[in-house]
Amino acid sequence: MSKAVSLGQALRRAVHMRGDDVAVIDGPKSFSWNAFADRVARLAGAFASLGLTEGGRVVLLSLNSHRSLECFFAAIHAGGAITPLNHRLGLGELRDQVADCKPDVIVLGDDFCELGAELLAAAGGSAALVHSGDGLPPGGVLSLDALIAGAQPLPDQGRGGDDLAVLMYTSGTTSAAKGVMLSHANFVANTANTYGELGFAPDIVHLHHGPLFHVAAAARVFSVTHAAGTHVLLPRFLAGEVIAEIARTGITHATFVPTMLRAMLDDPALARADMSSLRVLSYGSAPMPEALLKEVMGALPNVGILQSYGMTELSPVVTILNCRDHLPENHASGLLRSAGRPVLFSEVAVVGPDDDPLPQGTAGEIVARGPNVMLGYWNRPDLTAEALRGGWMHTGDIGYFDERGYLFVVDRLKDMIISGGENVYSLEVENVLSAHPAVSQCAVFGRPHERWGEAVHAVATLKSGMQATETELIAHCRANLAHYKCPRTLDIRTEPMPLSGANKIWKAKLREELLSRAP
Repeated sequence: MSKAVSLGQALRRAVHMRGDDVAVIDGPKSFSWNAFADRVARLAGAFASLGLTEGGRVVLLSLNSHRSLECFFAAIHAGGAITPLNHRLGLGELRDQVADCKPDVIVLGDDFCELGAELLAAAGGSAALVHSGDGLPPGGVLSLDALIAGAQPLPDQGRGGDDLAVLMYTSGTTSAAKGVMLSHANFVANTANTYGELGFAPDIVHLHHGPLFHVAAAARVFSVTHAAGTHVLLPRFLAGEVIAEIARTGITHATFVPTMLRAMLDDPALARADMSSLRVLSYGSAPMPEALLKEVMGALPNVGILQSYGMTELSPVVTILNCRDHLPENHASGLLRSAGRPVLFSEVAVVGPDDDPLPQGTAGEIVARGPNVMLGYWNRPDLTAEALRGGWMHTGDIGYFDERGYLFVVDRLKDMIISGGENVYSLEVENVLSAHPAVSQCAVFGRPHERWGEAVHAVATLKSGMQATETELIAHCRANLAHYKCPRTLDIRTEPMPLSGANKIWKAKLREELLSRAP
C-alpha cells in the first residue's frame, strides 16, 4: 500500500488547518498544533540520535500525558514504531514483552522509573532510558523535556502504508501476551471507518482517560488528530475526575467500557455536573448489560450513544451500533443487544468450524477482513497463519446476523459454557442477571462439574444500599431463562470486581479465585 497513507500526514494536516489552535490540554498545560508538532519533530530527532532505527521500537511505560502523545507521534515520525506497555502488569510480564520486542528506546513515566534497570537488562542492555515526567530523572536516565529542548527537528522519515506503526501487546489474561503489529494503513482505515459515525470535525474536544496501551484509546489518538480536534488527557480513569474534566474543558466526545460507566453513574457528582458539551459517548471493549445502557441513557438524555465492536487485531472497529440505533423508538426491536452493522471498509461474516459461512440467525465464529486487519503477530508466524487463515481474521467471538444485517455477539469462544451438552452463552445470562435492580456488576463463567462437565457459576456485586441473596438472584434468572442456562451457584462479592488493564471484568481471575477455594 502507498506510503502516502500515513499517520504523519494526519499531524501535518492538523498543523495546516489549525496551527495556532489548541491541540493538547493536559491539566494546566496546553499546546497549539504548531507547538505540539515542533515538540514531536524534536523528540523524533532525539530518538534518532539515541539509536532508533528504521522500523525500530520505542517502548512507552507511562500514565497518560501530553508526553505520551508526543512519544506516539515522535516514534513514528522518526521511522520507528511505538510500543505502549500495560502498566498494570507485573515486572516479569513487562520484562518478557521488552525482551520480545527489543526496543531501541525505553520511555518511563514518573511512576515507573525504578523499573529502568530491569527493563534495560531485558532489552539486552543497549536501549536508551528516557524519563517522561515532571520530576527529576534518576541517575543514568535522560530527561524527555531536556532532549526536546536540545534536539534539532527531524524531518518526517516517510514511513506509511503497511509499515509498522504500533506494536501492541494483548492482555495475556489466559495465555502469554502476543504482540499485534498494526500499520499506518490499519489506523488510517479505522479513522475512515469511524469518522462519520462519531461526528468528528475540527471542533471536537476528545477526552483520553483510558490507557493508551489499549487499542481503543490508541486509535482515538490518531482519529482525533485526523480530525484536527483537541486532545484532553487525564492520567487515568477516576470517575469524579472524568466528570469534572468534561465540565472544565467542554469535552464533546469520550469513550468508555461498561465498568467505567457504572462508576460514573454511582458518583453523586454526575447529577450536579454540567455535561452540556458532551455530544457523543461511545462504549465497547466489553459486553454492555442492557439495563446499564438504559440507565446511562436516562442519566444523559441529550447525549448521542454509540457502540463500537472489534478487537486489537482489527485496529479495532468492525461494526458500529450508531446513535440512531440507540433512539427510544428502536428499543423494542432489540437493537440495544446488537453490536451494529459492519463499518464502511470491513467485511464481517459468521462461519462454522469448517470456516464455511453460516445462514442468518445461526451462531458461529465472527470473522472479518479489510484494510484494518493487522499485519500479524510479532515473531509468531504460526499464530498469524492460524488467526488469518483463508484471508479472514478469526476473532474468537461467537455471534450471528439477523435479517436486518445487525451483528449480535453472544459470547467469547473461550467463555462459552457447555453444560450437559448444551451451549450456554455467558453474555445472555449476564444480561438477565444485571437486570435485577440490586445488581451493580456481574460475571458468568463455567465451573467444573462431575456430571454436567461444566456448571454455570455467577459472581455479582450489589448497588450501594441494596440487598439481595444468592437464592433470590438465581430465582430471578430462572424466571427469565431456561433452567439449564441459569447459575447453579452464585457468589455475592463485597470487594470490587478484579479488572484487567483495559478495565474489563477479569473473568480468568474470578475463575482462579473460585477454583482455589474448591475442596
